[in-house]
Amino acid sequence: MNSASQVAERDVPFQLRGNSFTMMVLKVLDPASPSFFPLLGGKVRQAPNFFRHAPVVLDFEELAGLEGGFDVAAFAQGVREHHLLPVGFQGGSPAVQQAALAAGLVPMPAGRAAKLEVARPDARSAAPQPAAPPPEPAFRPALMITEPIRSGQQIYAEKTDLIVTAAVGHGAEVLADGNIHIYGPLRGRALAGVSGDGAARIFCQSLEAELVSISGLYQVSEDIDKAVVKKAVQIRLKDGYLQIEAM
Repeated sequence: MNSASQVAERDVPFQLRGNSFTMMVLKVLDPASPSFFPLLGGKVRQAPNFFRHAPVVLDFEELAGLEGGFDVAAFAQGVREHHLLPVGFQGGSPAVQQAALAAGLVPMPAGRAAKLEVARPDARSAAPQPAAPPPEPAFRPALMITEPIRSGQQIYAEKTDLIVTAAVGHGAEVLADGNIHIYGPLRGRALAGVSGDGAARIFCQSLEAELVSISGLYQVSEDIDKAVVKKAVQIRLKDGYLQIEAM
C-alpha cells in the first residue's frame, strides 16, 4: 500500500472488522405461558450482575409448527422489561421469522459458524493456484493464567481449555470452549463449553461461584447444593442436567 493510500485509510471515520462474541440463547418453548415472564424475572434476579443488559438470541426452533405466529415485537419488549436485550433470533415458522424481522431482530446462525466451501479451480485454467493453508487445529494448547482474576476481568480461552492456578474473584468471569481447571477458589462466574461442547467440564478447588455453566446450561449460587460449597468439585452435564460432584 502506498503512502497516499495509507493517509486516505487513516482519514476514514470507521473500520469494519470481523469478531466473535459469546451470547446467551433464550430458548422459547411456550411464549403464551402466563408463567413465562415471572419465571424469567426470577432467574434474572438470582444473578442480576450477570443477566442485566446482557444481549440474548431468541431461539424459536420449538415453534417451527406454529402456523399463525405470535406478537414477537411485544414478546421482545417483555424480555427487555426484564433487563435482557434481544438482538437476534434462530428458527421458527416462516410467520414467526417474518415477525421477528419486522421487530428488528437479526437472524442468527445456529451453533457454530457454518463452514465455507471453496470451489475447485477450473481445470482449463493454465494459471497455477496457490496452495491452501493448512487447516487450523480444532483445539489450541491450553491457556494458562497464573495471576488472580479480579472483579470486572473476563478471560476467554477460545478453542481450548483454560487453566487458572490462582483465585477467580467475585465479579470476574472465565470462559472456555473446552474445559476449565481452577486450582484455587472460584468466586466469580465460570462458563465451559461455550461453543456448544456438552462434554466440557469445570474443575475447581473451592466452589464459591456466582454462576457455573456448561454448554449454556447454568446454575447460580442460590441453586447450588450447600453440601458442595467450598469443596473441590467437578461440574459436568449428565442426562441433560448440570451435575456438581465433590471430588
